[in-house]
Amino acid sequence: MSFDVDAVRAEFPALALTVGEGSRVRPLIYLDSAATSQKPQRVLDAYIDFYRHSNANVHRGAHLLATRATDAYEGAREIVRRMVGARYTSEIVFTRGTTESINLVANTLGGQVRAGDNIVITALEHHSNLVPWQMLCKRMGASLRVAPVEDDGTLSVARFAELVDGRTRICAFSHVSNALGTVLPVAELVAVAREHGALTVVDGAQAMSHFAPNVQALGVDFYAFSGHKVFAPTGIGVLYGRRELLDAMPPWHGGGEMVDTVTFEETTWAPPPMRFEAGTPNFAGAFALGVALAWLEALDRPAVEAHERALVEAITERVAPIPGLRIIGTAPGKVGVLTFDIAGIHAHDIGTLLDQQGIAIRTGTHCTQPLLARFGLKATARASLALYNTLDDIERFGDALERASRMLR
Repeated sequence: MSFDVDAVRAEFPALALTVGEGSRVRPLIYLDSAATSQKPQRVLDAYIDFYRHSNANVHRGAHLLATRATDAYEGAREIVRRMVGARYTSEIVFTRGTTESINLVANTLGGQVRAGDNIVITALEHHSNLVPWQMLCKRMGASLRVAPVEDDGTLSVARFAELVDGRTRICAFSHVSNALGTVLPVAELVAVAREHGALTVVDGAQAMSHFAPNVQALGVDFYAFSGHKVFAPTGIGVLYGRRELLDAMPPWHGGGEMVDTVTFEETTWAPPPMRFEAGTPNFAGAFALGVALAWLEALDRPAVEAHERALVEAITERVAPIPGLRIIGTAPGKVGVLTFDIAGIHAHDIGTLLDQQGIAIRTGTHCTQPLLARFGLKATARASLALYNTLDDIERFGDALERASRMLR
């Protein structure tokens, strides 16, 4: 097998869009995949087809449509299990996304955290893997410890280990930084946490589109990701949790589906994953997520990763000569995220002028305000790549950025 980027691009209708009017019409160059990925036509078709031919609530009916819907929903759970290398389908919980997955863990594990305990995170974290732990610490009287990030955007395992001790209950960290593209040494961080008996929670939102994790090989206790960042619809996500941990955890939301028996006096809980899927789930979104992951799984992943590495090298070289431009995060082996600042120019102005030239990037804090503050910044511009980007995209981005830089000086 090999990787044909043109054939892949043809599957994404959004990539054929144009921006502007009249003589100013330009083809869209989408460099905002870290915020949300575009969706292939097969995923869009599957989502619509589900509602046309299989729309019924899952697990709750004996009729044909209910059977179809349930089979599709649980089939998607099996695809996710296979994709992340989990041992059992019961270890796969469907949620609305990474944020809900992390909040689920923070709220159900809260009873294990006591006053005087601590939770360790890193300075690279998205607010979704910072704020829930901050809230838990304040609620329980625990402390939040933050492992620092180095100047190049890497994380030192030794400095992380200095913060973990016998009172550490949870270590939470990203697999890939959404702001810098840094790939964290997950297995090494897990080993540090295990040495002290701490549980690990990994934010995998930015990893899934770039490489397939293996939760067993990594040794993680919990792993979370969102469908919309891995070519699937919004509103669907996943929490992987080791079966023995999920079995011992109380539910977070109460309602239908997550119960075993209910009386006015007492309720008993269904086993995982149903215990954590109260109410009507996003069954169409889960089905479409399964389609997206199966499509991704069928690609030549080593070839895809080689293509993305070439893109990272190309975009880094292309912007380097621009006067006053500073790349934030230069970690070796980083994935396709280029976060940058141009001296004397506000990030939002850069984003606006690039948009006028058909280039879609992200500007702002990227939900990492403490991380940007560490680099003395309040906002940056971020171009983020996916497997459907090309070297021509990068050349056009570089040309547009040079023009914008000259205009704003």
